[in-house]
This record gives sequence, C-alpha cells and structure tokens, in this order.
Amino acid sequence: MKIQGNIVDIQNRRIFKGEITIEDNKIFSIEEKQHDVNHYILPGFVDAHIHIESSMLVPSEFARIAVKHGTVSTVSDPHEIANVLGVEGVEFMINNGKETPFKFNFGAPSCVPATSFESAGAVIDSEGIKSLMANPDIKYLAEMMNYPGVLFDDEEVMKKIAWAKHYNKPVDGHAPGLRGDDITKYIQAGISTDHECFTYDEGLEKLQKGMKVLIREGSAAKNFEALIDLLPEHFENIMFCSDDKHPDDLLLHHINNLCARAVAKGMDIFKVLQAACINPVKHYNLDVGLLQVGDDADCIVVEDLKTFKTLQTYINGELVFDKGVSNIKSVPFKILNNFHTDKKDVSDFRFESSAKEIRVIEALEGQLVTNELIEESLLKDGNLVSNPEKDILKMTVVNRYQNQKPAIAFIKNFGLKEGAIASSVGHDSHNIIAVGVSDEAICQAVNLLIENKGGICAVSDTKDKVVALPVAGIMSDQDAKTIGKQYAELDQMAKNLGSTLHAPYMTLSFMALLVIPSLKLSDKGLFDGNSFQFTSLEKE
Repeated sequence: MKIQGNIVDIQNRRIFKGEITIEDNKIFSIEEKQHDVNHYILPGFVDAHIHIESSMLVPSEFARIAVKHGTVSTVSDPHEIANVLGVEGVEFMINNGKETPFKFNFGAPSCVPATSFESAGAVIDSEGIKSLMANPDIKYLAEMMNYPGVLFDDEEVMKKIAWAKHYNKPVDGHAPGLRGDDITKYIQAGISTDHECFTYDEGLEKLQKGMKVLIREGSAAKNFEALIDLLPEHFENIMFCSDDKHPDDLLLHHINNLCARAVAKGMDIFKVLQAACINPVKHYNLDVGLLQVGDDADCIVVEDLKTFKTLQTYINGELVFDKGVSNIKSVPFKILNNFHTDKKDVSDFRFESSAKEIRVIEALEGQLVTNELIEESLLKDGNLVSNPEKDILKMTVVNRYQNQKPAIAFIKNFGLKEGAIASSVGHDSHNIIAVGVSDEAICQAVNLLIENKGGICAVSDTKDKVVALPVAGIMSDQDAKTIGKQYAELDQMAKNLGSTLHAPYMTLSFMALLVIPSLKLSDKGLFDGNSFQFTSLEKE
C-alpha cells in the first residue's frame, strides 16, 4: 500500500512531498516524491490520560468514534470501572478493547477505593497492584490520587508505587494545587506526570521540578487556556489529554481540537504535534508508530495543519477510518454490573436541624475544585430544604452497593428552578448523586436510577427522562451516536429545568470526588478536601 501527501516529520522539523509504502503492518519506506496531493500525513494523535468510562461507551465503541478525529491510541485509566467491579472490571476493559485495532493502553488503578471516606464496590490493594503490574497489558500505575498517602509515607501507597518501579512502569500523578516542598516530595516518590494543574504557575513549578504536565481539556475540567502558554518553552515535557469526555463532545472532536486551538494561537506546529503525537508514546513506552521507517503504520491523513480535519486513519496499516466512515465494527459483549440498594422514601432525604447557617459547596464552571461557602439555612418543619431563589439546592449521595441512609449536603451554582437531576456516574466510587429543588424530586430521581441499575436522569413536575447505563452503572451498551443523542437531550432537559452549567451532569459527577478540594460529599458525609476529614453541614 502506498500513501502520498505532504509528510510531516515532527522529530526532524520538516514537511516534504513524499510517498509512504506500507508492508506487513509496518512503514516499509518513506521517500521524497513530487505529486499533486495537497493533504498532510502525520503520526496519529494520542490522548495521554483518559477514563474511557466517562464517554459512557465501552472501549470498542469509543474506538469507533475516536479514529474519526485522528486518534489512534489512548493512555487509559480504568479507575472508574475498577471502583465498581475491581480487577474484573479492568479485565473487561482490556478484553473489549482488544476486539478492535485501536491501541488502548490501560494502567493499574492505584486508588480503589479512592479514599477510606467513601463506599466503593471493590478493593485493589498492593497485592492486587503487584499482579496487575506483572500483566504486559498493563502499561503504567494509574494516577496516584492519594497524595496525602504519598506525603505521609502510607505503607500501602508506597508498596503500590514500589511495584510499578519493580516492573519499570511509569507512575501517573494527580496533585491539584500541590506546591512547594509537598510537590517536591510527591515527585521524589517516583511520580512523573500531572494532569491536574489549573494555573500557569503551578504547571511551571511542576515542569521545573521534572514532572511532565498534561494539558487537560475535558467536558467539565478545562485547563487549556490556563496552561497552553507553557508549551513553547516546555514542549518536550507537555502532553494533551481529555481526562473525562462525554459522548456528545466526543462525537464533535478530540485531541485534534487542542492542536487546532494551539496553532490558532500562533504556536509552532512541530511543538504542538510533539505534545499530541510523540511525547505520550515515548513517556509510556507505547507500541505506537511515529511515522518512521520500521514503525507500526499508525498514521493519519489530514486536510490541513490548521483544522486537522481527519480524512483517513491507519492503525497497523489498516484503514480504520476513511471518507467520513469508521471501519471499526461493533462487537458483542457481556454486561457486568454491581448495584444493590433498595428504592428510597422521601423521608430518607430529610435533614433535621435548627442551624441558622450551613456549609455549602460552590460548584465552579469548568473546574473540578469547589469552594466552601457559609450560607443562611432554609428550614421547613425542622427539615433543611432547598432554596431555589438563592440557588442553594439540596444534594445527596446514596450508597448503591448496600442499603444505607443517604448523605445530605447543599450546593450552589446548579441553578435548577424545578425538579432534580441524578447520576450513578459519581467519581470515584460511583454511588448515586443527585441535586434538586425538593426532597420529593430528589427521591424520584434517585429511585429512577435504582430501577434502571444505573444511568443519568432528570425529573420535572410533569415528566422524567433517563439514559440507562447498564454496564457497571457507568457505561451504555449502545453506540456513540445513540448515547450521544440521548445524552444531549437529557443535558438540554437539565438546562430547561434551570441549570446554568455548560455540562451539568459532568459537573455533578465530580461533586463526590473527595481527592479534589475543597468541599465535597461522599455517601458517608460532607468532606473537607483540604484537611482530608469529614466536616459538619451545620455551621455552629
């Protein structure tokens, strides 16, 4: 097979007219040759950190869409399904991904459960990490979110890192806002990347201390604008990632969009493509070709070097995307889940109190971090209730693995004026998380998800709508087009109920993420992410 075009040689910083010959899945030759073809050939894009589960698609369905945007490989942390199903969930992701030509590279989830302050569906201890690290399909130790465990030399945490070092596999980081001596110690433990930087200065400090910084632009957390100016000087240690990308977003674009935005800012094309195509392959030792003779034929044909509109995608010399059509087929798979809680009563969401003031979570647009606010409480018959006029809404996290009393908090900036929204995608343990204008609406939304054994939903005064997620309660058994359309309709319903957030369900899913400050809610109670301990809803 021969492909002609303007060949982009990133590592030697040149573009030339030429012809590539592919034989036996490899690049056999690259020759300079005059022709009339104007499109460009470059290595495929790599998402350097993503939770496939957040696309609500199983890996084989994710692959079908990703190749449309020129993505040939991902560095994937199966942390979400692992918190529901443990090692069985990790194996499901690996095996389902192998049904396609796409190059998934899964890590061993380091934090299952993420903390001891929440209820997850499984545990992977250091012995579990040891066995996963011995598996050649596991490429790295996935994000070490328990940074307090690293800083305080927690025995189990340090054993997990030691097993990664033993098998000579990289260790991914997760250290939002960590600076000074703390980040120095975290790096010295052997942790080499961070995708959680949200300011330029934070990213710069981590780069200067030897970390690789991943510029993240997901459906909820968007750090591209804050960090992209680091790229010109530090391009050899920068990568692009999504972290979490919802299905409607994935249908539109992927890493190609970050390249287009960087180039539009006047950044050097070779530096941008180094971050998008080369650095992840080298850092994680991936079996992904870099458009060199002898490499796997993993390359893409794009219309230009401004929009990066993908015309063709090749993986191991196989044409997996061509003329707008993905050639990756859907595959059958067995549905796994872990959902064991009974339906709730409205009375379960009462919070008896006489407090005049309460702690309130302030959700922030485009961020995973939250603020802690002190606000006046609204009491009705001794029950703390939502105050839609002030946009202070009751929120709950309900244990989905066993029957427990729901945890209650209050949250600002969701903006709902009617009804409730709920999700069983609740990082990291994936319990049910809901927010609404009344206890009745919250109860209705929670029960809708319990009936479906997982999903996302919205309820109003007159109707309800649910997108079922039967695979572990976090992924669909449908294709991207179907789930993308359903998700977009549900997203619109949430906005019709009053939500002012760009991605209300993605934001909701992170309100139980305890490892990101400052105030979050687990199924066990309100949690202060700065002091890493529970705190009271009522302000004394």
